[in-house]
Amino acid sequence: MLSLRFSIIFVAVQVSTMIASQAYAQQAAPAPAVLVQPAELRSMKKQAEYVGRAEALEKVDLRARVQGFLGPRMFKEGDDVKEGQVVFTIEREPFEAAVDQRKAQLAATRARLANADQQLQRTAELARKGNAPIAQLDQRTAEQGEAKAAVMEAEANLRDAQIQLSYTEIKTPISGRIGRAAVSPGNLVGPDTGVLATVVQDNPMQVLFSVTQREMLEARDSDVTGTVRARVRLADGSLYSEKGRIDFLDVQVNPRTDGQTVRAMFSNPDDILTSGQTVRVIIEEKGGDQVVVIPQSAIAIDQTGPYVFVVGKDNKVEQRRVQLGPDRNGLAIVNEGVGAGERVVVQGQQRIRPGMTVIPQPASSPTG
Repeated sequence: MLSLRFSIIFVAVQVSTMIASQAYAQQAAPAPAVLVQPAELRSMKKQAEYVGRAEALEKVDLRARVQGFLGPRMFKEGDDVKEGQVVFTIEREPFEAAVDQRKAQLAATRARLANADQQLQRTAELARKGNAPIAQLDQRTAEQGEAKAAVMEAEANLRDAQIQLSYTEIKTPISGRIGRAAVSPGNLVGPDTGVLATVVQDNPMQVLFSVTQREMLEARDSDVTGTVRARVRLADGSLYSEKGRIDFLDVQVNPRTDGQTVRAMFSNPDDILTSGQTVRVIIEEKGGDQVVVIPQSAIAIDQTGPYVFVVGKDNKVEQRRVQLGPDRNGLAIVNEGVGAGERVVVQGQQRIRPGMTVIPQPASSPTG
């Protein structure tokens, strides 16, 4: 019985010693190190982002207007072409022959007209002297009118043949870049063949996007109307180097989307923007408001909402609930909860809790 009491006492002493050792170890553990960064007061531009589509300012589909065999190409695919430049040819010989035929017909009708003029003049002189009946004079007058009409018809036929001959040279009506040729030389082409090639004028390039009626009203009521600029975010997330300007607002609202089309014009000297390309359009003010910003890495979220850890006096950790604005380039705008200059924890949040003392170490400054 006595040995049992000694065993119980010995176990109790061991448990007490272990608890005391753990408490001492906790008290003796060094404060955890965390990376902190001060909240900054910055001038941030108001931004809005939309899905847009790049479209060439002018686009022309080149087609054959007469039937014939296609001649050699007068361009390289993807080349820059000038307005009026010949890019395709169609065999000319049949159309040149048609022009010569029309010229001959015109010469014949003019000869008949000259004869009709002489006959009318002679008959009129005889009728004046009473040596020819009036009916004969009327006949000669009608023959002269018919000859004049025949000349006019022959002249029109000649012009038509010359127009048809001119269509054997397919010229681009605009300057721009020409795309892939759809038909190879030597093939029979005509008005029903379809598009032979497409020419687009892509410098400058227009980017079209849609804004809602609410956004339009807010823009018109704000003080920043007319002080915005446009940027383009490409598919890889990078910003296009050229800045754009908004120069057109559609006169109609799409009833299906309640959106109104807006156009921004961008210089495109290096052909970075391609007609039909989908891009993100960023509209931003030229100026900006002073706001408090912190790195997005400082923000944590639980069931109650977003919060941050702030290292205050004596390096004590405090948990702060925050109201956030939009994100921008890795920074978050803080509308409420953190003031400029306060140190927020950006790394090491998992090792700390409110009221704990930490060893703050500065992190790199935020960029924006």
